[in-house]
Parts: sequence; structure tokens; C-alpha cells
Amino acid sequence: MARILSISAFFVLIWITVFPLGARSQALIADLSSHHVAITTGFTGAEVLLFGAVDGAGDVVVIITGPPETVVVRQKQRIAGVWANAADIAFTGVPNFYAIASTRPLEEIATTDIRQLQQIGAENIKFKPARRNGLISNQEFAQFRKALIRNKAAEGLFMTKPASVTLMSNRLFSTRVNFPTNMATGTYTAVVYLFREGSSLQAFSTPILVEKVGFGAEVFKFAHRHSALYGIAAIIVAIFAGWLGSVIFRKV
Repeated sequence: MARILSISAFFVLIWITVFPLGARSQALIADLSSHHVAITTGFTGAEVLLFGAVDGAGDVVVIITGPPETVVVRQKQRIAGVWANAADIAFTGVPNFYAIASTRPLEEIATTDIRQLQQIGAENIKFKPARRNGLISNQEFAQFRKALIRNKAAEGLFMTKPASVTLMSNRLFSTRVNFPTNMATGTYTAVVYLFREGSSLQAFSTPILVEKVGFGAEVFKFAHRHSALYGIAAIIVAIFAGWLGSVIFRKV
């Protein structure tokens, strides 16, 4: 209830203070229902509401991207009756999450050149090859890129088709962003674009922090900060568990 009231208050504030009597010919303002996603034990995903308002007619495009990472895509071939890696490409700057939503189909909002320039659509994400192993033609390179996007989509981490942005009275808009259970931690970025007649008039961005919390998070941090001690502790626990199990079964 508190979240609903805060969102309603936000819309009222926009309506009264940002767009008084049509004072501005074009404007964009947006926010999120939460800027923090907590990954706890038994995490089943999360949903965040993005909402805002525009002054005047236009189209809204929302893009959520996760922290960049390096992804290796491998090509397998059958050699002497055995499947083996024939070639691979390591791509850098790949967002570990990509979601998109729009008021209309993307091709009706902006030209191909503009969508490529602003990385609107999974096929327009800019990431570069850091390493190539094997003889790879330009045509094969494009296939590797498509395979990366296809694999990410299969994992639920890339959206290849935009979700819907609800636009009310050409003023208020909203969309829901669903984060999967296998999302990575880090700082995500939500970017909202306002388009009019094929041109990008304004953009708004805001961060979303995704982090592990609770006992599991503390164990994770300890393991990374003190890997040697964590390894020793794991060995001691394993030895103790084995000894305790042998004692119990001996009595039985």
C-alpha cells in the first residue's frame, strides 16, 4: 500500500509542478518503484515498476542493462567422429542483462541508424571481440554474435522482443521489468528515451543496485576476500562432517 501511495503521489507531483498549463513543449521524467534488488536465499526473481510522465505526444523506449562482462562463444565441429571446439570468440562489453520495452514497435519509432547508434534492440548492442581462435570469416563472425544473443535469450537474460510500455492520455507511462533468478549482482542502468517523429528528444537514466544479502551473502564475501581461510575452513568442516557421520553410523 505504501508503494502504491508513493507512486500515486509521484504522478500528482509531476502533473502539478512539471507540466503547469503546458509550460514546456516537451519533457520527460521517470522513476522506479525500487532502486534496489536484494538476492536472498531462495531468490525467485524480482519485478520493478518503472513509471513517469511526458509533456506532449511521443513514444517511450525503456532499456535496462546489467554490468558488462566477457563472454566466450564456441563453435563445435565433428572431427574424426568426435565433437570438438573448432573456433571461438571472446566478446567484451557484453551486458549480462538486457531488457527493453516500448510504446510501439521499434521500427515504427526510430530508423535503423538511430536504433543502432543508441543500441536500441538486442541486435544493436555494441560489444567487441577481444580474442579470436580459428579461421573465422566475417559471415561466421556475425553468426557467433547471433549465437551469443540467442544463448543469452535462452537463459532469460536478453529480451529480443520489446515488452509493452503503457501510455495513458499521452502523459503518464509505466512498464514492469522482470528480473530472472539467475541475474548477476552489480549496478544495472535503466534508460528511458522519449522519441518524437523518429528523433530522440530526451533521455533519462537511473541506477538499480542488485546485491546479495543475508547469511549467504556474508559467506560469499568472505570466500572472495579470504579465499585461503575459506578453503581451510571448508576442509575442516568436511573432515568434521565425515568423522561425525562415521560415529553416527557406527552406533547404529
